[in-house]
Amino acid sequence: PCGAEGWTQDAVPPGAAFVAAASYRGPGNNDTRSNKALPILLWWSGSLFPHFPGDTERIDCPRGSCLVTRSRRVARHRRTKALIFYGTDFRAYEAPLPRLSHQTWALFHEESPMNNYVLSHLPGIQLFNYTATFRRESDYPLTLQWLPGVGYLRGPAVPLAEKDAWRRKGYAPVLYMQSHCDVPSDRDRYVRELMKYIQVDSYGKCLHNRELPSERLRDTSTATTEDSEFMTFIARYKFHLALENAICDDYMTEKLWRPMHLGAVPVYRGSPAVRDWMPNNLSIILIDDFDSPQELAKYLDFLDKNGEEYMKYLEYKNLGGIKNQFLLESLERREWGVNDMTLPNYLNGFECFICDRENIRVKEEQEHRKSHGKIPAPRPRIAQFKHMGCPVPTPGFGSIEDLSGGDSWKEMWLQDYWQSLDQGEALTAMIHRNESHQGRFWDYMHEIFLKRMRQH
Repeated sequence: PCGAEGWTQDAVPPGAAFVAAASYRGPGNNDTRSNKALPILLWWSGSLFPHFPGDTERIDCPRGSCLVTRSRRVARHRRTKALIFYGTDFRAYEAPLPRLSHQTWALFHEESPMNNYVLSHLPGIQLFNYTATFRRESDYPLTLQWLPGVGYLRGPAVPLAEKDAWRRKGYAPVLYMQSHCDVPSDRDRYVRELMKYIQVDSYGKCLHNRELPSERLRDTSTATTEDSEFMTFIARYKFHLALENAICDDYMTEKLWRPMHLGAVPVYRGSPAVRDWMPNNLSIILIDDFDSPQELAKYLDFLDKNGEEYMKYLEYKNLGGIKNQFLLESLERREWGVNDMTLPNYLNGFECFICDRENIRVKEEQEHRKSHGKIPAPRPRIAQFKHMGCPVPTPGFGSIEDLSGGDSWKEMWLQDYWQSLDQGEALTAMIHRNESHQGRFWDYMHEIFLKRMRQH
């Protein structure tokens, strides 16, 4: 679903390969209704429809069955109870209007907040009734989508003697590998400053200063598939700069988990709540714990020269070294698997989650009608800000005041973030006014722009 960009950029989650897997029917149930009587779930973002080869499939989930389809011909059908949107593909100016009162909207968005900042604002996220996002507070959390299991963290590290021998050959203590430059987290600005104080080997397109030793390793697909030669090469580095492309609670990707798997220490900036998920109290180095890149460089240099202190960061790999019960219980509790054929992938899991909720809603609405109002109608479920809400991007180093007027990061990402708020407000206003013409979206945007100008 995510478009493979290679590990040097922002790669496809381990579970994504299952999208093309055989049709997932669900665990089964006692639902005897024919297909013509089932609630319909419509994948509005058809490219993610996880059933093949046809356009429509019956799924049999724990509480009941549903028909799922990617055919928009049923968009206005009475039995079409939920529309499922993929966050990266959701565009406020293309949303189906008018919004029908008998339908819920569901959001699936495991990707970076930078892909759609509309969802980081309250008017944007409140368009949805059900959510599956990287945030633990969402209805169907995808927080650990990049962590196949606890065994992944226990993989052996390259011995310290081998890492020190690597250093003596002239390799840096620190690895940086990014080819997705100019992102909201502004990571290159920080790394550029850090490079003034410590040697960093940068193999990707961003801040490139060293070549990978073979053409094969330079192929991004080699990195994406966790090729053994590539993994062996990068595992020799003591530290990996692990900076997410955008900052939001619980948004953690392979940039964090892969170095931990390899036994390289992540120097991390990303989820402000990352400590909640760490195997123990000393397994990563947080950039934001240091007052400056210079202070961080001093600490990395100290660890590079003091093997005993460095090895404390890898103690989680020892027997019984994973102490975090919250992490262990979260992995145990999740209903979907990563590279695990015995479990549904998270797309199918979320689909069954919606199917079950919609079957409950249908039943509650029937009871309400039969009771002539004595039994209250089911209350609409509305997503909360914490299901996705992400903060405004900030410079990777220094303050906004320090940046020049023509700074490309400032012009691109701050504008994108705040314009996304306007888009969420415009679509919300259109829905409240029962608008049916999508083309009027830009009129609403202009109205909001003029209102903002008057306020300022």
